Amino acid sequence: MAFSKVQAPLVSSFAKFLASSDLYPKNHKKQKEKVIFVMGSTGTGKSKLAIHLATKFHGEVINSDKIQVHKGLDTVTNKVTHEEMSGVPHHLLAILDPDAEFTMSDFCEKTSVIMRSILDQGKIPIIAGGSNRYIEALVENETFEFKKKYDLCTLWVHVSLPVLKKFVYERVDQMIEAGLVDEVRSIFKLDGDYSKGIRRSIGVPELDAYFRAEAEGYEDKKKTAILLEQGISMIKSNTYDLACCQYEKIKKLKFDKGWNIHIIDATEVFLKCGIQREQEWQGRVAGPTMKIVSSFLYGANIS
Repeated sequence: MAFSKVQAPLVSSFAKFLASSDLYPKNHKKQKEKVIFVMGSTGTGKSKLAIHLATKFHGEVINSDKIQVHKGLDTVTNKVTHEEMSGVPHHLLAILDPDAEFTMSDFCEKTSVIMRSILDQGKIPIIAGGSNRYIEALVENETFEFKKKYDLCTLWVHVSLPVLKKFVYERVDQMIEAGLVDEVRSIFKLDGDYSKGIRRSIGVPELDAYFRAEAEGYEDKKKTAILLEQGISMIKSNTYDLACCQYEKIKKLKFDKGWNIHIIDATEVFLKCGIQREQEWQGRVAGPTMKIVSSFLYGANIS
């Protein structure tokens, strides 16, 4: 409907009145800012999914792995490479000296500051990593009022544990081929202190007996080889134990504490190899997750 020259100023004035009046703000809640969490057991591809989402939704990744925050041992700690980052900014990754302490409180404080910076740029913070206790502390801590300030979209990259066990064992073998033993040798100390910093990494204490024998000039090569084999076996079993603990922790957050966690079942992905694995990942992980995040960010009614 067209308005006359006389009516137009009246319509404009009425619109300004509505915009400045208290008719609507009293009943209108300020929209919360949005944050994405990507959780899962070790080896399930959390970083890959976080990077994929960051490239699609203008995001930046915050590492929540308490070991990867330290510099060094890139193979042992399975840090994402520069190429794998695909140009996506990463935070809290390889920023501390190997022996530095990094507490749960440190994580919460630093992550809160980084999130604020990312959001102020109009981007989406995507928090990804295996230290689920740190994530729980960030969300549940009343001091930070996280739940009051932010809307959360939490994704669980789920892989059946028997399938994941086989993958984890194979990945350790690949890490050995990539130089894991030499990498650990470079930081080995006779004091055997594995209580802080990057020496807490799975892969370091397990090789202690082997490196001690090596440092002491142990001449029985056969027994030295056995020590190395035992160390590698412990790395595999301890890595899988960690994956199981992470799995149980996420289950508790979802089913005991009532977190709204979207389960992304990637089991079939890990049953494939090569190109087929990538195709399965696109169809079973990337595709469904894109729909979930689109709905979360833009309110699209997508099942």
